[in-house]
Formats: sequence, structure tokens, C-alpha cells
Amino acid sequence: QVQLVESGGGSVQVGGSLSLSCAVSGYVDSSNCMGWFRQAPGKEREGVVRIHTGVGKSYYADSVKGRFTISRDNAKNTVYLQMNSLKPEDTAMYYCAAQIPVSWWAFCSDRSDDYQYWGQGTQVTVSS
Repeated sequence: QVQLVESGGGSVQVGGSLSLSCAVSGYVDSSNCMGWFRQAPGKEREGVVRIHTGVGKSYYADSVKGRFTISRDNAKNTVYLQMNSLKPEDTAMYYCAAQIPVSWWAFCSDRSDDYQYWGQGTQVTVSS
């Protein structure tokens, strides 16, 4: 059974940085789509960033480009999200999600319905 466990998050002031981790256990293929999604109170869940763990291609939402960086350590089955220059609008519950497995040429979508596995979520709060 695949499990995703997030860590990191917390509270930070505007302009600060936070780092999230997502460790994947259970069946893990070398070619997966891993994504970070977020949901603020009263808003729909949105895709923040995704990465194809096989080829390393990443996709960012416009709202976080230049501020967030996704990376992966395939040996540890872990995906990281480095968040810099945080803004109050980044405040949300952040979820790690996975599509396992995908083809090597797959496009990692930002549709939450495409992801079979989800972590429990970790809160990020940015205060001004």
C-alpha cells in the first residue's frame, strides 16, 4: 500500500521561507508524477507544482514561479518543496500527491483527480 507522509510547514512571516518534505512508502516506481497541492479555507484545491520523478521535469503554477522549487531524491523516495519569499496568499493546507506509475513521456497534470495517493496535509501560515 502506497503511503505519503508530509513534514515541514508551520508559520512564518511575509518574505520568509519554509520547506516541505513528502516521503513515499510502499510500492514505488521510478517513474511517477509527484505534486504539491494546496487548499485555503473557502477555496478550491489548486495545483502548486508537479514533478515527473523519472525525467525530472517540473511544472509550476504561475503564482509560485520563481519563489517555489520542487526537487526529488529518488533514492529516498522523497520529494521536497522549498518555498521562498512567502506571501499571505500562500497560506493554506499543503498536500502531497502521487500518480504511481506513469509513463516516461507522461505530462504531470495539475488536476487533483489524476492523483491516486494523497498525504494527510501540512499547514502553512504566512502572516504579515
